[in-house]
Amino acid sequence: MTDTLDPASLDPASLLGRYDEVRAYTERLAAPLSPEDQTVQSMPDVSPTKWHRAHVTWFFETFLLAGNEPDFAPFQDQYWFLFNSYYEAIGPRHARPMRGVISRPGAHDVGVYRGNVDDRMRDLLSSLDENALAKLAPTINLGFHHEQQHQELLLMDIKHVLSLNPLQPVYAGRAATPGHAGPMGWVEYDGGLVEIGHAPSSDGDFSFDNELPRHQQWLGPYRLADRLVTNGEWLEFMEDGGYRRPELWLSDGWGRVNAEGWAAPFYWTEREGVWFEHTLTGTRPVDPSLPVCHVSHYEADAYATWAGKRLPTEAEWEHAARLEEDTTTPGYAPNLADTETWHPRAAGAPNGRLRQLFGDCWEWTSSSSSYLPYPGFHPGVGAIGEYNGKFMSSQMVLRGGCALTPPGHARASYRNFFPPGARWPVTGVRLADDGWNRCCE
Repeated sequence: MTDTLDPASLDPASLLGRYDEVRAYTERLAAPLSPEDQTVQSMPDVSPTKWHRAHVTWFFETFLLAGNEPDFAPFQDQYWFLFNSYYEAIGPRHARPMRGVISRPGAHDVGVYRGNVDDRMRDLLSSLDENALAKLAPTINLGFHHEQQHQELLLMDIKHVLSLNPLQPVYAGRAATPGHAGPMGWVEYDGGLVEIGHAPSSDGDFSFDNELPRHQQWLGPYRLADRLVTNGEWLEFMEDGGYRRPELWLSDGWGRVNAEGWAAPFYWTEREGVWFEHTLTGTRPVDPSLPVCHVSHYEADAYATWAGKRLPTEAEWEHAARLEEDTTTPGYAPNLADTETWHPRAAGAPNGRLRQLFGDCWEWTSSSSSYLPYPGFHPGVGAIGEYNGKFMSSQMVLRGGCALTPPGHARASYRNFFPPGARWPVTGVRLADDGWNRCCE
């Protein structure tokens, strides 16, 4: 995390207001779910809703109350074991694939835990003097952004849980009214020597450590598609044998296609010749105008190969995003935190700029953008240093946020990451090509 903080973050009243806002949003997301819904773990990569609620609470208790609260004692000794995610320096933890067997504490008990820690955090924040507040504010801000990450994961995870229920229950919301994507266009960039990484002047006061340090990179001329690939375009890929043609696929990806029987995006099923898609608002026929989502990096790369294009590098994506921020189309509102449809929306009419840059779907970047540290990266000291650095292997970078990303949690420098075979996150595809080597269209 950065040490440069907005002055408002050093004001106790502002911090308390922000704390209550973030914590309340988590509870609003859990509210449509029954206690039984909140206990299910449908695969090892998915965590139960109540575990998310407890883990983000454990974070505040572990990294802020412990060591700063007078006469500190944990709310419950075993919670430190149950709700630690991967922080080896903190101590042993319950195995991730077994989180679904934690029937106790129940969802109500987790709520009691959250309330207890919330009261103690409010007392702590109200009692800190200016020097103590300045020292702890970076960790407090990290706790806010950490909880926002889990808010997004909570929704992605419960989507998978509910998709396996034979009753196909609805989480909340309703489908968007039919829209249109418009034809795919291209936006050209000259490239050159550019700066990549967190910039407080444009990205706000906070960043994760993996967004640092800001550094220079050389980019050749390139183009980006002005919108995400749609379901309709993906259907053309499928109809042309996209999932049956090994020449389109990376070797590991082709292995997954055959081992797991991939024939369509995750959450798609075919019934009597009609493709349906499961969403948080229910299961309905695939809308060809919506962005394709829940496709792995392997699938995104194969589609790009089939289309005669490639995926953008993360440096290209960030460079374009910064230029676009300076020329944002009036009235443009990114589809983030969509609490109406809980799903990506159609791109709408072309406007000469990049559409769907933030929100809708996390965008895969190319194999040259595997998740590695920036030059000069140093992890933080102690257990906090485990937050990002230990995952810088066998992951691929995504950019831009999605329809489930909380408000204030998307920026040009944000580096999300997942394994290349992951399909359950809300991931989509933006195409790229080289500005000096493009064919006629």
